[in-house]
Amino acid sequence: MFSEADLDAAVQAGVLTPATATAFRDFVARGHAAPSVDEEHFRLLSGFNDIFVSIATALLLTALGWLGGRIGIWAGGAAVAAASWALAEYFTRQRRMALPSILLLLAFVSGVIVGFGGLLTPAASDWHGGEDWEAAVCLAAGTAAAWLHWRRFRVPITVAAGAAAALFTLMVLVTTALPQGSVTLTPLVFIAGLGMFALAMWWDGSDRLRVTRRADVAFWLHLAAAPMIVHPIFRALGLLGHDAAPAGSAIIAVAVYLVLAVVALAVDRRAMLVSALVYVLYAIAALLRGPDRLNYGLPLAALLIGGGLLLLSALWQRCRRVTVLALPGGLQGMLPPV
Repeated sequence: MFSEADLDAAVQAGVLTPATATAFRDFVARGHAAPSVDEEHFRLLSGFNDIFVSIATALLLTALGWLGGRIGIWAGGAAVAAASWALAEYFTRQRRMALPSILLLLAFVSGVIVGFGGLLTPAASDWHGGEDWEAAVCLAAGTAAAWLHWRRFRVPITVAAGAAAALFTLMVLVTTALPQGSVTLTPLVFIAGLGMFALAMWWDGSDRLRVTRRADVAFWLHLAAAPMIVHPIFRALGLLGHDAAPAGSAIIAVAVYLVLAVVALAVDRRAMLVSALVYVLYAIAALLRGPDRLNYGLPLAALLIGGGLLLLSALWQRCRRVTVLALPGGLQGMLPPV
């Protein structure tokens, strides 16, 4: 068994040429009836040992955070951050274990944010995220922590974590600077999501064949951008906080999901479809809701969406080819090849 990271390491060591590695990926992908660029490879597990180490790590970090918290919030955060960095020196740099590396990165950034929050508001009983400026400082510290972690360990999810922390820092600063009530958080989240999506496309554009770690970075950026874009749209349609979705909003929601499907096909990323799944499921269920007490709207909606997504997955290459070839030539050159 070997992973994408092993192939990348072989290329860097000169054991394989980039062309040979790409040809091998395509050969394996053809055995699964799909070009390698369409598979959205990313490494999460290399074996059950990843799960074993992740469970042990979670127990250790939880214990350190709790024990340190007896001294103060800052001590608990500092203990988690320090232990996460130390463990990453072995499990990330030497063992290259994917799932533990992700867990350790998230624990490190979270530990730094919580630690700074504890320093700014020492009393544990008084700390609920702090005032706006305190939240901005904590998030900025998390951004810096993600940058330092990236410089040392190069875990693909780090860029998405750092970008998210930076964007939320800016959102807090904007809401703090403007008069209260003059701006709501929802449009800011949508704008931040578009910025995250643009950053993801930049990383994707630097590796259109998706044969390097840059494609993994783009994957996590797309995964972070999708809910930030999707949630504000469906919230504006009134699909949140209501017992029944208006029929007009439900129809618009389905149309929006179809637009998201076209975007997903064009950029060859499925994150948006997954992020919007709950909303469109609720919208279609509202349209199919019957007048009697036996409501079959939800199972029928699940049947339609599940069947449709499976069909789209089976025909992904063909649908994507039609979608991409319908775009202007200049835009096609920025997307993964069909």
